[in-house]
Amino acid sequence: MDAGAVSERASTLPSDPGVYQFVAGETVLYVGKAVDIRARVRSYADPRSERISRMVDRAEHIDFAVTDTETQALLLEANLIKRHQPRYNVRLKDDKSYPLVQLTNHPVPRIEVTRDPDDSATVFGPYTDKGRVETVIKAIRETYGLRGCSDHKYANRSRPCLDYEMGLCTAPCTGEIAEDAYLEDVESAVRFFEGETGVLADPLRREMEAAAQENEFERAANLRDRLEVVESFHGAGEDAVSSQSDERAIDVLGVSLRGDSATVARLHAERGQLVDRTRHNLDAPEGEDRTAAVLSAFLAQFYAERELPDGVVLSEHPDDEDVVAWLESEGVSVRVPGAGREAKLVELALKNARRRAGRDDGLATLARELDLDVRRVSRIEGFDVSHAQGTSVVGSDVCLVDGSAETADYRRRRLPERNDDYANMRELVRWRATRALEGRDDRPDPDVLLIDGGKGQLNAALDALEETGWDVPAVGIAKDRELVVTPDRTFDWPDDAPHLHVLQRVRDEAHRFAVQYHQTLRDEVKTVLDDVPGVGPKTRRALLTRFGSVEGVREASVADLTDVPGVGEKTAEELKRRL
Repeated sequence: MDAGAVSERASTLPSDPGVYQFVAGETVLYVGKAVDIRARVRSYADPRSERISRMVDRAEHIDFAVTDTETQALLLEANLIKRHQPRYNVRLKDDKSYPLVQLTNHPVPRIEVTRDPDDSATVFGPYTDKGRVETVIKAIRETYGLRGCSDHKYANRSRPCLDYEMGLCTAPCTGEIAEDAYLEDVESAVRFFEGETGVLADPLRREMEAAAQENEFERAANLRDRLEVVESFHGAGEDAVSSQSDERAIDVLGVSLRGDSATVARLHAERGQLVDRTRHNLDAPEGEDRTAAVLSAFLAQFYAERELPDGVVLSEHPDDEDVVAWLESEGVSVRVPGAGREAKLVELALKNARRRAGRDDGLATLARELDLDVRRVSRIEGFDVSHAQGTSVVGSDVCLVDGSAETADYRRRRLPERNDDYANMRELVRWRATRALEGRDDRPDPDVLLIDGGKGQLNAALDALEETGWDVPAVGIAKDRELVVTPDRTFDWPDDAPHLHVLQRVRDEAHRFAVQYHQTLRDEVKTVLDDVPGVGPKTRRALLTRFGSVEGVREASVADLTDVPGVGEKTAEELKRRL
């Protein structure tokens, strides 16, 4: 985009708080927040640095989203940076994000907490405290009976589920409440999230008082605690800034810059004692106040869905006052010490950061050698397939972030029974790519995919990427000579090369995870239940847990069978017919 195109687009944007995104094709290049979206985007007609100028030149269009408050814009910006990992932002590459609440776009909407909302849903947030959000959702469900079940469980029910018996849902699925009445309750929930606290607080207070009058003091106390959360939900902590004398936990942050990368060292102290040390890598921005910019990006992105400390002690003041204001509104004291014990802690954090920044972990070298469009490879996903002559065929998808296993992001998949490694790898990568493009995989896109195998397996993976249109680079590593294969060349790196060791760790972990799953399936005891369409291992275990044995399943009624998670009426009828 040139200056004229940016100015023209800016004139169509609202003068409200929110976030904006510079986009090229399907790739998000940059995410920013603003008090006034129109004015902020207009400033990009005259970019403030060479790096931002390159970003604007690459951009094809500008998207935006309006928020109710500046704080919401700040948190949404952090969410989007984590999800899209835009090249021109200062990025902390982990998968933490802020929770949101969504009401799905259905005739009978579902309410749920999510990090990746549906495009058509009504969404509120983001929020910083997931526990607080979940307390409010439970209060809403107990008061208004909104459903939380999946569409699969909702469809074709003949009797209400356990949520109805527990008072969490009014069971619109079986007509226990009319749709019009249910939608009125949904509207009440919407009013609460839009700021009308009394819609939820008043019923809770009445219930608490009734419980106290009936001498149900434990229930009254639980309702009191829930009421406190509800009443503080739309502005919790805005007036509370902890004093140093009351602080129990503080984080001390030091930043070290090395070329175009940055390391943030975090020391965590509780009651005056150091209890934890961590290091985190980011891309360093251009400009004069690079350390201040790194701290601003780290503070907003790191504390996504993490418990906030009472205080944050920094080596330098952040350059984004919105970040500081947000932390202070949440009760966090932000300070830069001049002398004393805290200044010594900052110096210790700086030493930790410098030690990390000076070490070659191979990730930056790997990016250069493979000519990737990142300064440093942070996120790698590794793929492998395991089977026994075409039986019990499985695939693994493991993830390493900054060279360390991110086990929460490991995935595995059972594949069609066939003795064809290339077809199996194509199927596995196609599955991952399709889920990513359809928004059904909430993990960030990796910097590179590593395929366990040589040219044949890599070509199979590339076929899947081309077929789906998922634009992620892929390389292979062959076991025999440890050659690294790319679409257009082969590398034979020295055995002691750190960047080779990175890929070997990913390959070995993908292989271990695939073999482990294969052995689990191969050794699994099969029952006649496995031959029933719609009954997989998880459903089979649930049936046997509920009814004790295959004989118990045989004697159960269709209605009893449909109470088991994953069993619909058709599956229940098929079970009765076959057993």
